[in-house]
Amino acid sequence: MLRRQQSQGFCAAYRYGRTGCNHHRRKIVLIGAGLTKLVTRSKLGYINLPVQVTRRRAWSRMSPRKKKNVRVFLRHSEIQKKVREMADQINRDFEGERIHMIAILKGAFVFLADLLRNLKVEVSVDFIGTSSYGDGTRPTGEVRLTKDLDSTIEGLNVILVEDILDTGLTLNYLLRLLQARRPKVLKVAALLDKPSRRIKEVKADYIGFEIPNAFVVGYGLDFGEKYRNLKDICVLDSVEP
Repeated sequence: MLRRQQSQGFCAAYRYGRTGCNHHRRKIVLIGAGLTKLVTRSKLGYINLPVQVTRRRAWSRMSPRKKKNVRVFLRHSEIQKKVREMADQINRDFEGERIHMIAILKGAFVFLADLLRNLKVEVSVDFIGTSSYGDGTRPTGEVRLTKDLDSTIEGLNVILVEDILDTGLTLNYLLRLLQARRPKVLKVAALLDKPSRRIKEVKADYIGFEIPNAFVVGYGLDFGEKYRNLKDICVLDSVEP
């Protein structure tokens, strides 16, 4: 028989049972901060043995801490289905050719990884970094290059991979920058498109989801470098888009 009791945030467990052939009775009694006393009754009487235990909350079922003001907007399964559809379109458009994927850091790295795994054509990869948000949620209006490409794109079929097409300021800057380097083809794949926020008139060739004006995180997208590891795309209600 097992009986449990709460006491000052600790767990006290009383267990009665048989051990060996002497039919000893055992009882564990809580006596302090993480220390218990093992009381053994035998033919020789009671023997008290100190036993070190781990401090725990008193028999409460602890659920994972919920992230405040974060609600799921696009499930991981929905995202994966859409990424496969986008990859299928790219495979058809560039069948028998090589493509060069350029991911815009940091937000597009998860999208790029999943997209790559669904491509059947020959592909190479590079990364480019820009900054327009700083540590806030609103673009500053000034886009600067934080990381340039590692190799030339002249004569290549280039697909620029973006996590979210928002104001268009970053994409407009990068398209002008990359076009000057004379690629054979320059196209854009954006997982999310938020047309209501557009300042510069730019369009993506491959689009996953068109979304309303909400601040989204997860699946590589962040808020102050948090939430990138969420597998779903979520809306951060506490942040004004």
